[in-house]
Amino acid sequence: METNEKTCSPKSLEVQETGGLNANSESSPEPATLKQWIGTLAFWLFVAVSCVVMFIGALFVFLVTAPFDPKRHVLHLYSCFWGQLYFYVTPIWKLRIEGRERIPWRGAAVLISNHQSLGDILVLFGLYRPFKWVSKKSIFKVPFVGWNMRLNKYIPLVRGDRGSIRKMMNECRSWLDRGVPVLMFPEGTRSPDGNVLPFKDGAFRLAVEADCPVIPIALNGTAATLPKNGYMIRKKANCRVRVLPPIHPAEFGHDVAVFRDHIRDVVDTERRKLT
Repeated sequence: METNEKTCSPKSLEVQETGGLNANSESSPEPATLKQWIGTLAFWLFVAVSCVVMFIGALFVFLVTAPFDPKRHVLHLYSCFWGQLYFYVTPIWKLRIEGRERIPWRGAAVLISNHQSLGDILVLFGLYRPFKWVSKKSIFKVPFVGWNMRLNKYIPLVRGDRGSIRKMMNECRSWLDRGVPVLMFPEGTRSPDGNVLPFKDGAFRLAVEADCPVIPIALNGTAATLPKNGYMIRKKANCRVRVLPPIHPAEFGHDVAVFRDHIRDVVDTERRKLT
């Protein structure tokens, strides 16, 4: 999820306060080798075919479970497998996750993570815990993937649109009230160099309003999967994810700025350890 740096009114600052699935660009990398081209074409061909097959499976899961699973937990867990499938079949990508037991199966929580690449999305599906993504609305229009996001009742956001921001925040509050965690990237964009960018307020304001904990997640190594500068599969990736202990806003007097900055420091410190 990108931020709109040109807006500056108090209301429009909400546009910059949330993070989710997003896209960005930077300078072009070195030309790919023939081996990299072959591997990349094979990967994306598999993605294209598997998205069709996996969406058919998702639709079946939805039809079977929707009457008794209004929160879509079962479908979300199926989607976790879908996202992890690409790690399972890509031998040069390795993933290690620690601390997923800290994420509740039931109960409000705001999950936040640093953001290095599109691969973060696949990695965080590996948590295999219930939560609702906050994502750019344009992604909901992507065939199969976006349709599955709608079935899951993930939360769309139009960047720069005040009405969309308010609606997104209200949807997040509604899910938290129902005991379902939400997941955001509070940097608001992918880091160009892996360092943790300043956090926006939105996720922390939600936690303060809902009086629920933030569960910080530090990740590293994902920039080598689907880097910010394109979709080429270039090198091995050793991805690490560490779910940290929940932190409650009451510990900081419900001060959003202090709470935000403390959690950013915690995530940045842990990220540096994940090598």
